Amino acid sequence: MPQPAPHRRSLLRGTFAAALAVPTALRATAPALALSGRPGAHWGVQVGAVRAHSALVWARSDRPARMWVETSPSESFRYGTRRWPGPLLGRGTDFTGTTAISGLHPGDQVHYRVTLADPEDPRRTGQPVCGTFRTAPVRRRQNIRFLWSGDLAGQGWGINPSLGGYAVFEEMRRRDPDFFLFSGDTIYADGPITEAVPLPDGRIWRNLTTPEKAKVAETLAEYRGNFRYNLLDANLRAFNAQVPVIAQWDDHEVRNNWYPGQLIEDPRYRVREADVLAARARRAFGEYFPGSLARPGQAQGRMYRVVRHGPLLDVFVLDMRTYRNANSPGRQAEDPVGILGAEQLNWLRRELSRSRAVWKVIASDMPLGIVVADGATDFEAVAQGDPGAPLGRELQIAALLRHIKHHRITGTLWLTADVHYTAAQHYHPSRAAFQDFAPFWEFVSGPLNAGAFGASSLDPTFGPRRAYVKSADRPNMSPAESAPYYGEVDIDGHSGELTVRLREHGGAVLYSQQLQPGRVGQ
Repeated sequence: MPQPAPHRRSLLRGTFAAALAVPTALRATAPALALSGRPGAHWGVQVGAVRAHSALVWARSDRPARMWVETSPSESFRYGTRRWPGPLLGRGTDFTGTTAISGLHPGDQVHYRVTLADPEDPRRTGQPVCGTFRTAPVRRRQNIRFLWSGDLAGQGWGINPSLGGYAVFEEMRRRDPDFFLFSGDTIYADGPITEAVPLPDGRIWRNLTTPEKAKVAETLAEYRGNFRYNLLDANLRAFNAQVPVIAQWDDHEVRNNWYPGQLIEDPRYRVREADVLAARARRAFGEYFPGSLARPGQAQGRMYRVVRHGPLLDVFVLDMRTYRNANSPGRQAEDPVGILGAEQLNWLRRELSRSRAVWKVIASDMPLGIVVADGATDFEAVAQGDPGAPLGRELQIAALLRHIKHHRITGTLWLTADVHYTAAQHYHPSRAAFQDFAPFWEFVSGPLNAGAFGASSLDPTFGPRRAYVKSADRPNMSPAESAPYYGEVDIDGHSGELTVRLREHGGAVLYSQQLQPGRVGQ
């Protein structure tokens, strides 16, 4: 599929080393303001909001610093080098920042390096940290590959150095994708990490720990610390330096199963208003994932968006948290709010109708037909187990599926994570209580590094059938017992065919499905 750039692997083996071998610096809770030496970008680099001609480059400093970015078509930076001034990194953004770069060529490999300078003495600079990425194509005949998964550092399973840390990210990096769709639960702010966790066979799982991961996150500093925790892992930092990330959030960026207006009864929390926690989490999310918010650093930055990746692909990134109604039994016959909110639903219908991409991937942070319970009577996702006509949050999905059919919108498929197992699910009106829609596929992957769980039941309303599923034998199996899962999507630039592969860490392809372009349903 996508052709690797010349000498790309040597770049990853060489110049990334400076970003990977600094565990002592990374363990610092927050930058000190009176540090000797030079500014350091020890948390690595990232790229987001990649378009055909532009991108955002991210870094975090260990103290106040001015960010500078250089780009070149050459990994040695011997020719075509351009220099981009960036922001002053300071306390207001937890010493993170992004620099916009533009004037790039479509479908090209771009090499970049970030240098941090002392704002009082620009000659005092830290060691450059390098990365690379591909810009989006503008021609149809360029192949596309991307990966997706979710659920990182959940259920007490954090970075285990004896098992290589988050080793799945190194395997995914070697797949050389154009981008990674991070399908929610990018942190577990409600999941403390302890030093040692006993396993059923007598072994001990040993985590790296930090002060911010010793309790549930409530303050802005604690939410920021949760994002920093994952960047202690060298595999993830190397992955970020090579693979642009499209991030969306789900519940664990704030707390388990939260919804707007919720009052928290969990005794671990002193802050009882979920909305207060969500505002702090959203701000930290925007600081640590470049291009994930419309207005980074602000509580009201919008997360749902369309990411256009050339003529072959549009990715519709949903936000099923911010606008939803309260979790409930979900049996109401009218539900104008639902799981998306009226405004987001109208936006999605409008943008799907406008899209001219061959493939329209709907990136959903929660599954459609899998029953996800919240306590004894309420439900967390769309489905609620009633086999009949759409009720509750299903009403919004029914309206969307009807719109796709009646407006003959071709090339739609759904990608999700959340449930901590991997599956391929086909929805067809002939099996459904609601039949006014065209057949479609939903693919599930994850977890990346969290507890694995057994498969949940399917709600018959939209006629799902499991074509494949692999799940845990018992609840909360560790990554040492149940291998991480991720998905891979390849789009052939010549034929337009799309192939989905469900993968398991270790290299195995568990399931593969090929889809044809230009069809309303399949």
